[in-house]
Amino acid sequence: MGFRLEGIFPAALLPLLLTMILFLGPLMQLSMDCPCDLADGLKVVLAPRSWARCLTDMRWLRNQVIAPLTEELVFRACMLPMLAPCTGLGPAVFTCPLFFGVAHFHHIIEQLRFRQSSVGSIFLSAAFQFSYTAVFGAYTAFLFIRTGHLIGPVLCHSFCNYMGFPAVCAALEHPQRRPLLAGYALGVGLFLLLLQPLTDPRLYGSLPLCVLLERTGDSEAPLCS
Repeated sequence: MGFRLEGIFPAALLPLLLTMILFLGPLMQLSMDCPCDLADGLKVVLAPRSWARCLTDMRWLRNQVIAPLTEELVFRACMLPMLAPCTGLGPAVFTCPLFFGVAHFHHIIEQLRFRQSSVGSIFLSAAFQFSYTAVFGAYTAFLFIRTGHLIGPVLCHSFCNYMGFPAVCAALEHPQRRPLLAGYALGVGLFLLLLQPLTDPRLYGSLPLCVLLERTGDSEAPLCS
C-alpha cells in the first residue's frame, strides 16, 4: 500500500519536484502577480503563525491534507493492487482514474441543488473536471507504481489542489505574456524529459506492486524497470 521507509526521502521529494517543474508556468504567473517579494513570501510561508492558522482552517485541511491522503489511499494504494493482478499494470493505470473521476461527480449534485449555473454549463464543467481528474489520476497511479510509495502521490495531489488548474487564458492576456508562455512551454518540455529519469524505480528500492505481480507470474517490465 506504499507505506514503507525504504527510499522514502527520494519518494517524497522527486515526484513533487517533477510536478512543480510541470507547473513552472503557473508558478511564474503566481510570483508575477504576487504583491510581495520573495523574502516576504518566504517569511509568511515559514512563520509558525501562518501554519497555525492553516491547521485551524477546515477548508485548508480538507483540500491540502484530508482529500489528498484519503483519495490517494483509496484510488491508488487500495485499488491499484486489486486491479493490477486482473488487468496488468498498464490497463490498471488508466482504469483507476476513471473511478477517481466519477468520484468527483458529487459536485454536479451540489451545483444543481443550489442552481449555481445553467444545467448545460454545469454538465460541461463536470465533463471537463472528469477529464483532468482522470489524467491526474493516471499520473499519480504512474508515480505510485514507479516509486512504490504513497507519499509522493499525496504530496503532488496536495500541491495541485493548492495550485488549481493552470490559468492559461489569463496567461495569454498577461502583460508579460511572452516570458510567461515560455515558462509554460519549458515546464511541459522539462516534465516530459525528466518523467522517466526522476521516477526510475532504482531510486526507490523494491517495488511492492511489481513484486506482487511477479509472484502471480505477471510483470509489466516497462513500468517496473
